[in-house]
Amino acid sequence: SSSNSNSTSGSNNSKSTATRFGDLSQFPPERVRNFCIIAHVDHGKSTIADRLLELTGAIEPSATNKQVLDQLQVEQERGVTVRAHTASLLFQYQGQDYLLNLIDTPGHVDFNYEVACSLAACQGCLLVVDASQGIQAQTVANFYLAFERELEIIPVLNKVDLPSADVSRTLQQIETVFDLDTHKALQVSAKLGMGIDQILPAVIERVPPPAGNPAGPLRMLLFDSWFDTYRGAVSVVEVVDGALRKGDKIVAAHSGRGYEALEVGVLTPSRVPTDALFCGQVGYVVTGMKTPEEARVGDTFHHKGTTVQVLPGFKPAKCMVFAGLYPVDPNDYETLAAALSKLVLDDSSVSLRKDTSLALGAGWRLGFLGMLHMDIFSQRLEIEHSMPVIMTSPSVSYKAELRPGADVTEPELIFENPAFFPDPVLTARYFEPMVVGTVLVPEEYLGKVMQLCQASRGEQLHMSFVDSSRVMLKYRLPLSEIIETFFDELKSCSSGYASFDFEEAGYAASDLVHVQVLMNGQPVDALGFVCHTSRAYDRGRLLCQRLKEVIPRQLFDVAIQASTRGKVIARETVKALRKDVTAKCYGGDITRKMKLLQRQKEGKKRMRMVGNVELPKVKPAFRSLSLS
Repeated sequence: SSSNSNSTSGSNNSKSTATRFGDLSQFPPERVRNFCIIAHVDHGKSTIADRLLELTGAIEPSATNKQVLDQLQVEQERGVTVRAHTASLLFQYQGQDYLLNLIDTPGHVDFNYEVACSLAACQGCLLVVDASQGIQAQTVANFYLAFERELEIIPVLNKVDLPSADVSRTLQQIETVFDLDTHKALQVSAKLGMGIDQILPAVIERVPPPAGNPAGPLRMLLFDSWFDTYRGAVSVVEVVDGALRKGDKIVAAHSGRGYEALEVGVLTPSRVPTDALFCGQVGYVVTGMKTPEEARVGDTFHHKGTTVQVLPGFKPAKCMVFAGLYPVDPNDYETLAAALSKLVLDDSSVSLRKDTSLALGAGWRLGFLGMLHMDIFSQRLEIEHSMPVIMTSPSVSYKAELRPGADVTEPELIFENPAFFPDPVLTARYFEPMVVGTVLVPEEYLGKVMQLCQASRGEQLHMSFVDSSRVMLKYRLPLSEIIETFFDELKSCSSGYASFDFEEAGYAASDLVHVQVLMNGQPVDALGFVCHTSRAYDRGRLLCQRLKEVIPRQLFDVAIQASTRGKVIARETVKALRKDVTAKCYGGDITRKMKLLQRQKEGKKRMRMVGNVELPKVKPAFRSLSLS
């Protein structure tokens, strides 16, 4: 009966949504709840969000409602959430109207920064666990993000309708790993809508209201933004203290720049303009910002002429993977620069600086949180801005300790571009970035997973049993070993049952070398890479073999070499196209044929001295050179 009454109240709310959202002053902080949904990838966060939107009347119930909040084309094509999405919901509970702000967060480790930013605007969260899969690596990582912020955590078991669901085992895992009281854990099936009506009452009862000061001066936290073609940057904010009204003059604490609140409102998930946002509420504000530097995630905004204590904000995103990005056509440089500016405004975790390459021309050096993040960013450039680009092979950020007496201003050098690898003569030691990786794996695959970690130069730190059949491993691993093929190999050796998450763990001394690629003796900077000495030969040989497949045949031989420390460690040769110059010789002495062949040989030698080899500057060819 409670299910029917709540559903009815949700549908009644939908009739007056526009009217009631028009005056948000009726929702004091004690009747506001800000919460998010966190989980491992593919555990059903977005489906639960769909059901909650239907329950509260934000969208009409329909079988076509699948990942409604995932509005990016790349999210819909891949079926994975890549950025946090906000929706304000109206819900009636025990005769009172409540304003609930829901944030659906990504589940993949590469988008952890989105989760961390979203948690800053919340007082509680739903920790969703798939009842058939149990706790996974990203479940653990997201739990500790919420735990560090002291949020109220509500365990939610999803997919309990599946024949493979093991509710009691999953509850035991939650108690063992997280030390949470599972007696109040919610059991739902988002696909069938079963148990969804329990979620919002639990949020209202258990998540504390925002603890701001409604009568104080305005303090507002910017925790997300995106680019609108007509309005510029649209900032998603939480009003911590005071109130923000349309037309107010506000100032960014970080830059000191002043703006006018041209439009304020809430996301339902579409934009609904309102007259004001009040203490504890989450909404959007349009101020006419145009650049990523202005819409700084974590910035505090306040009224012009007032002085406030700046909110803590966020740690800057720590980029783990770096790659060069170049336009396929050099004439598209300015267009690509404008597209990048808009995308970086939408994704504040990407670092961006200009770079040049002798082989590829002017471009940028971009930093990403992981390989999927890099792939998604490149795909969004193509889909949303129709900009085909060339992305070089990914690398990580290395460190070099220079010898005393070297003619340098700093004793340490940090570099992520292989072209800037310091001279070994001037360098005392090299360091590579390390991570602490967490692997959750069924016991029967434990041996294979441990072999993979050891083959990736890993050092075991900890091993414990989550339950009678699942093991949690912690390994210290070089970041360079896991950014390309490690995840795929882990899924392969565990039949898809293992999950992986990692966090930064500083630098460690390592025997690194710079492998150069030479074309007919000329180095190609865009293809060079840095790796551990033990990997140099295998990676160099593989790259030469792939280059041989990509480079078109010339009228002369093309020598492809991988070289390190002045020594060639691998070589492939693209054989020359050869005209049959002896075809006109129908007989006679063999010396006639030899003379023609010798003349051809000399001509090819002269051609090789002046000939240039051009690497095909098309994305499929260039991306095929990835060492994964």
